[in-house]
Parts: sequence; C-alpha cells; structure tokens
Amino acid sequence: MATVTFDHATRVYPGTERPAVDALNLHIEDGEFLVLVGPSGCGKSTSLRMLAGLEDVNAGNIYIGDRDVTDVQPKDRDIAMVFQNYALYPHMSVADNMGFALKIAGTPKAEIRQRVEEAAKILDLTEYLDRKPKALSGGQRQRVAMGRAIVRQPQVFLMDEPLSNLDAKLRVQTRTQIASLQRRLGVTTVYVTHDQTEALTMGDRIAVLKDGLLQQVGTPREMYDTPNNVFVAGFIGSPAMNIGTFEIKDGRAQVGHATVPLQRSVIDGLTEADNGKVTIGFRPEALDVVSEGSEDAFQLQVNLVEELGSDAFVYGDLLSSSADLHSGSSDQVIVRVDPRNTPMKGDTIHVTIQQGQEHVFGAATGERLS
Repeated sequence: MATVTFDHATRVYPGTERPAVDALNLHIEDGEFLVLVGPSGCGKSTSLRMLAGLEDVNAGNIYIGDRDVTDVQPKDRDIAMVFQNYALYPHMSVADNMGFALKIAGTPKAEIRQRVEEAAKILDLTEYLDRKPKALSGGQRQRVAMGRAIVRQPQVFLMDEPLSNLDAKLRVQTRTQIASLQRRLGVTTVYVTHDQTEALTMGDRIAVLKDGLLQQVGTPREMYDTPNNVFVAGFIGSPAMNIGTFEIKDGRAQVGHATVPLQRSVIDGLTEADNGKVTIGFRPEALDVVSEGSEDAFQLQVNLVEELGSDAFVYGDLLSSSADLHSGSSDQVIVRVDPRNTPMKGDTIHVTIQQGQEHVFGAATGERLS
C-alpha cells in the first residue's frame, strides 16, 4: 500500500492555452478512499489519467509512496484501473478475464487460479467463473472488472466513473459494495465521479475541482457543513443549496420582506467590490415553515411539491424580492417539509432560516465569510 501525492501537477493539452489541470496539490493517505468530483470538463478524469501515466504531466510531479512516478511507464507504476466501460474480453471466461494481467506477467497458473478464486469469493462471482461476459448482467460485469483489478494486488486502485453504465437501483447497491470492499482490502483508492451523492456516500475525503482548479478537500461532513465557496456550496448536497445575493441594510441581509442578521465578522469581511451586498446560502432542510406574520419569515409561492415518501420538497418562487435566488440550475427555492403535511401548488407559505444555518459568502469573490 502507499500514499499518493500530486505536487503542483499540471496538464495542458496541445492546442489549448488553459490547463486542464492547473497546479494540483493533493495528498492521499495510505489506505484512504478519496473521491475526485466536479462537473464535466473540470479535470477530474485528467488528474486520474495523469496518476495512471496515461496523460503527460507538463509541470510538477506525482508520487506513489516516496517514489516519483511522473515519467514512469503505466505498467511500472503498480496501479490497477477500473474504467467506465468494463473493457472485458468477450471470448474469455470470467476467470480468464480476471487473471489475464497475471498471465501476461508470467505468474504461475496455480497462483493465478488461487488469486482469481479469492477475488471471486469477495465479489460473489464464484458461480460465474466459467461464464462469458455476454451471459452476465451489467452489475456482474462491473464486478468482474473490479476483480481484475483486485487480483493484481496493486498499491493503488484508480476508478474512473465505474458506475455510470448501471441503472439507478444497481448503482446504489454497487457503490455500497465498492465502499465496503475498499475498506476491507485497505488499498489506497482514487475514485472519479460527477455524482456528488456518490462522493458523499463513498469517500473518506472528497476533492472538488472546477475548471482544472482544486476548490476544496475535506470529509463529506466538512464539505456539507462548511463549503469554502459558492461553487462548492451549490455543488455538494441534494437537493442543491438555495443561494442568493442580497442587499445589506443596518447589518442585516434583506430577503424579501424579511431580514437575516449578519455576524460582525461577516460585515468586517466585506469589501468595496461587494457593493453593499452579500451572498447567502441555506439548505432545504435549514428552512422551517412558519405561520404568517412570524419574525424574519419570507414568502414563497409553491410551484411544485415533490413527495418522496420519507421526505417532501417544495419548489417555489421568492415573493417581494428582486434578488437572484436559486438552487443549483433552478431559479426556485427548495424547502424540505413534513411529508404528512404538504402545501398545494399555488399556495403561499412562509419560511424562516434556522438560526446559525445560513452560509455567508462575499458577493464579489464567492469565498466563505462565515
């Protein structure tokens, strides 16, 4: 097993001016499950491919343990990769697919069989060892691809969106299996996904990227409770955080007819560039539905109620405000409500932000102030 370190690692593709990955500094502990997450084109897969040796590093260095592998061939890095597509040989059995890399390396047949059977037992594939890939489901094929990596007994697992081709229910089931398997094996793992729910449920730590730049690294709880900036706040969490930019008056942000008190440290952190405004984020579960006339309550007109059984979410428009308030890519406010007492479409509800549950950012920089 080994640590992984990106030291100012940069990748610039030929014909482009902006780096796909820009001076990435990231240290992954021995045995850690780290998830690289971000929107399409943010540089997460490029970072993984740099670590695998499939992309050149134009500046900086990459280390596996104490060994500088920046210019080392992929086959000599002692890593195993699981791709989005299963990349199985259709004419080979499951056992032959799993053991193929060992066969190429000249490993004795008895040892290959032993390792394959051990991996198959871990992955619940024992009864499928003699089948061809075409006789397997998507989830079983992905487990075969995992088994092919496990038998290698590498220092580092690299996984590039391995669940993207699975249906929703199987994706949830398989992500639980992968997380449990990684903790059982204790192998350092770097996992790439665009799905922030996968990141929150699987990773020991999460690294969020945007436009090739590392935005924040932390545990799932840290990312959820204290996002560093507006981008991380809006990206992490499902449904997305409600975020808006509001005028400040007498030390309070004006949210519709209501006001939100701001801490003195927040007021002191504002600059001229903020132009008397502040960006505030609040999660759907941080809002309480209250009676009309309640202090610091603002009005929402209900557009949609999404009932999920154990939860219900109201999507609505903020009334009496010219602020740019949105949640994710939607221009609506989202509120989590009691699923046994939901409003109707067209109703007006009054909500307040729970004390201390707002996230405050600079209007100009988008950086966290609270």
